[in-house]
Amino acid sequence: MRGSDKGLIDTGCEILMANDILAYAKEVYEANLPETDFKTDSIDQIKAFPSADVLAGCYPCQGYCQGGARDAGRKINRLYREFDRALRKIRPKVFIVENVPGMARSNNRHFLKAQLVRFRLAGYRVNWDFINAAQYGLAQERQRIFIVGIRSDFGVKYEFPKPTHGPGLQPVKTQRDFLGDLKEEWPEGEFCDQDFHWYYLSRDRYRGWDEPSKTILANARHMPLHPMSPPLKKIGKDKWVFQGDPKKARRLSYKEATTLQDLGSWGFPDTTGLMNKYKVIGNAVPPMIFRQIFEALPGEVFS
Repeated sequence: MRGSDKGLIDTGCEILMANDILAYAKEVYEANLPETDFKTDSIDQIKAFPSADVLAGCYPCQGYCQGGARDAGRKINRLYREFDRALRKIRPKVFIVENVPGMARSNNRHFLKAQLVRFRLAGYRVNWDFINAAQYGLAQERQRIFIVGIRSDFGVKYEFPKPTHGPGLQPVKTQRDFLGDLKEEWPEGEFCDQDFHWYYLSRDRYRGWDEPSKTILANARHMPLHPMSPPLKKIGKDKWVFQGDPKKARRLSYKEATTLQDLGSWGFPDTTGLMNKYKVIGNAVPPMIFRQIFEALPGEVFS
């Protein structure tokens, strides 16, 4: 979905090139940003890059994320080296990387440290932090790592924007704020209706109308519950049950997930299957968050 690109466009940037190996990701991207040169080659096969001021990357996280393989030995975990290669070829003024917080866990932290070292050796002043989207105006508990670098010749270091929502700040946005206009309770064909299997019920997937959503995931079967569903109650280690009729429970639809990701204006070609819709939505960076990260850059970088 490349919500990062939508966030950059909202600041006035022009996207020169985008890349993903998944054909359906290209299909959705081109339906919404048709003017971009989108390449579906494996990144290690792309040898030439356009001259650009900004390089944004959200390389795969399956080896780090809580819902993924969590295998530090997977080759896919080292795709940051390809980002580093592009960074050295393009030499943009700024780069921005987004990934899951699992990258900072003890068994993965060497990957994070390796990236920071590489990016600094490439000639950038680098900073990183955890960003929880609910603290920045999104109705979703979504924590991610952001790494931002400014080319060293500018002589400035990036400082992350301060939270705008939470205790002592603006009220945290809720699902009611984002989903209140989506009235259909059982939108046929728009949500994953598979059984709630044991893994789904191994944790609390429920948040109410007046709370932000749980994290929107790329796996349809793991999508959070719609707030009209009965809440869940813990009855044992990694075991939850519905406090009410489970037949009245459903997962968020792909349209609701799109809205909670701040991607509500984006459309999907008819050929994009339901599961793939969930994947591109869950893998996207919420545009409003990426926009705030970008807008915190020092003004002298682009003056």
